[in-house]
Amino acid sequence: MDQPTDTKTSFGYRTVTAGQKPHLVRQVFRSVSPRYDIMNDAMSLGIHRLWKLALVDWLAPRNGRRFLDLAGGTGDVARSILERAPEAEILVVDLTEDMLVEGQRKSMRGPSAGRIGWVAGDAQRLPFADGSFDCCTISFGLRNFVSIDESLAEIRRVLRTGGRLLVLEFSQVPNEALRWLYDRYSFKAIPTMGRVIANDRDSYQYLVESIRRFPDQESLAALMSDCGYDRVSYRNLSMGIAALHSGWKL
Repeated sequence: MDQPTDTKTSFGYRTVTAGQKPHLVRQVFRSVSPRYDIMNDAMSLGIHRLWKLALVDWLAPRNGRRFLDLAGGTGDVARSILERAPEAEILVVDLTEDMLVEGQRKSMRGPSAGRIGWVAGDAQRLPFADGSFDCCTISFGLRNFVSIDESLAEIRRVLRTGGRLLVLEFSQVPNEALRWLYDRYSFKAIPTMGRVIANDRDSYQYLVESIRRFPDQESLAALMSDCGYDRVSYRNLSMGIAALHSGWKL
């Protein structure tokens, strides 16, 4: 069931209504879409590419499977899946059409050309029948959803029995000294990079704040279990700066 539009939720450190958040998220990604991949490289020193490869490694995609890359943005994870399983079928779904346009542009050449489907859609109301996909991936998108638990339930609906969800997301650094350094870097350097590289400081201030509001590793694993996923587990990446969560529909 969809949340009432006046239900309160978070947008970074701001409290907004459920009806406002999708519009605000679209504004963020519409603004940053032309420089999105460049900013990812800059603010992570390129490490986000290794994290996404770790996701695809754990996913171990195979030909003949149907994949949903949710909040798939510019399609880098989708292209990596096709490199491993060129006969797989994959759809990228994103809330922001500008991100999909960038993804289509980046996928016009090479082995992924014409191989990826692009759909503008909302994670809480996926336009697919029950049991449509073998696997779903989400990379750095779950924290932008209006309701994480409702979205997880909707993803489970469109997975077939035996299907799997993999979530790559920024997480909570358990080491106190490293967390102190990471916080200083995040709140000082990342918004400044956003201003210089993407001409948008506010969107990257939101990104930093949204990470801090996101559940930690154990809390997200528990939420996935509560939403009906089985064999839930996670792996920390870069000492917990990011984490990979896995759950199955059994």
